Amino acid sequence: MTKRQLIEKLSQKVEGLSAEDAKLVVDTVFQAMTEALGKGDRIEIRGFGSFEIRKRRPRRGRNPKTGTQVSVAEKKVPFFKVGKELRHKVNPSPAKKAQ
Repeated sequence: MTKRQLIEKLSQKVEGLSAEDAKLVVDTVFQAMTEALGKGDRIEIRGFGSFEIRKRRPRRGRNPKTGTQVSVAEKKVPFFKVGKELRHKVNPSPAKKAQ
């Protein structure tokens, strides 16, 4: 699903919400999430998952073209941990056998 599809879905789902207003809502949510992660805050959306920033330690890497070793500096990366409800929707557990 793209951002445009999300905006269309939201405007269809909420009666009286124009595509312009739906775009404003989606942009505002993404902007707030980006700002929170930028400050190092954790975002938790129950049933969906959580976002947080994790630090990657510096390491030795390799240039794939030349094969020479290079230093890769420490960096921060966004990390998503899936919530229980979403995990079960994506990968439902097999039905239990009747005994």
